[in-house]
Amino acid sequence: MKFTTALAGLAASTMMISTAMAGELVINTDTSDPAPKAAFEALIKGFEAENPDIKVTWNLFDHEGYKTSIRNFLTADAPDLANWYAGNRMLPYVNAGLFEPVDDVWEENGLNDSLASAKGSMTIDGKLWGVPYTYYQWGVYYRKDLFEQNGIEVPKTWDEFKAAGATLTEAGITPVTIGTKYLWTAGGVFDYLNLRTNGYDFHMALTKGEIPWTDERVIATMNNWKELLDANFFIENHAAYSWQEALAPMVQGDAAMYVMGNFAVAPLRESGLTDDQIGFFQFPIIDPDLPVAEEAPTDTIHIPANAKNKEDAKKFLAYLARADVQTEINMTLGQLPINKNSEVSDDKFLQAGYAMLNSTTGGIAQFFDRDAPAEMAKAGMEGFQEFMVKPERMDAILQRLEKVRKRTYK
Repeated sequence: MKFTTALAGLAASTMMISTAMAGELVINTDTSDPAPKAAFEALIKGFEAENPDIKVTWNLFDHEGYKTSIRNFLTADAPDLANWYAGNRMLPYVNAGLFEPVDDVWEENGLNDSLASAKGSMTIDGKLWGVPYTYYQWGVYYRKDLFEQNGIEVPKTWDEFKAAGATLTEAGITPVTIGTKYLWTAGGVFDYLNLRTNGYDFHMALTKGEIPWTDERVIATMNNWKELLDANFFIENHAAYSWQEALAPMVQGDAAMYVMGNFAVAPLRESGLTDDQIGFFQFPIIDPDLPVAEEAPTDTIHIPANAKNKEDAKKFLAYLARADVQTEINMTLGQLPINKNSEVSDDKFLQAGYAMLNSTTGGIAQFFDRDAPAEMAKAGMEGFQEFMVKPERMDAILQRLEKVRKRTYK
């Protein structure tokens, strides 16, 4: 394995990216954090051990350098494989003709079945554009002990969720903590409310700019959110808190729930809460007639359209999709494999997420700032935060977002 580090800000024209020769496979990734780096090192060594005739050259970028370089290297000097993200985050590269469809890899390796939970998020215009290898669940993390003390069962429906909140409020406990200082947490709440109110297809169409923000179905989502705001569901002054700072009310027993990703578990444990005190449940159902969708940011690997060694690239994707390989990767990452035949850590939250995501039939959304373009994502999350503070401004906020939509999607 030849290993090259590409510096952030280095122009694509000056990057020393190897030209693929026969039997050489060039991979570009931004997996530079310790756990992802270790996972990819093991992944590549395992692939080379099974394919001794293929030499892998791995170009490792930092995150920001990768984001600014990917379009350039896909166009000018494409590697054979590049990592990225599912859903609308890959749409610009698909539309620009820079990613190769890999339906044959899925068909020949049984991935339509083994990776079924993420198939929707890998599909654009009826074709599959890469292979997903890891994701993690979002949902509602809660204080089990506070629920038990107040006789609250885990809410499965919208009415049960609101009733649980009313019981907690009466007991002097804020139902939901959140820190919206950095905006994206409000995006997670919006995503779930919209997925539960209107479904995955509508949510994807909205984030692709195909539906006006003033549409009555968006208004229905916001009205559901307003029901919670009117009932004082969320902690006060949330705009002053980061997501980590907003863990404190939950740790102290002043708030009972948090709509969040699985990365919240570690700091909750580190703060002193035990697994007997922390629980997880699926965001409640609002419309029982909708197929149930979930939020699970998904990491992927793609073959660039201009790749020189597509044959070996497809071998690598088939290897990456295997149950045993995804088990090993995700044990290192501390996340969830997508292959339904993989093994999962015995951590109870990963087990719960794996069961939930593998039973998902309604699609998997990525996250608002992954599914929407940058300008729309920024304006949307600013609007969501403002709405949580001043819900009476809903109409003005949606009209503003509609202006951004018309400007962003041309």
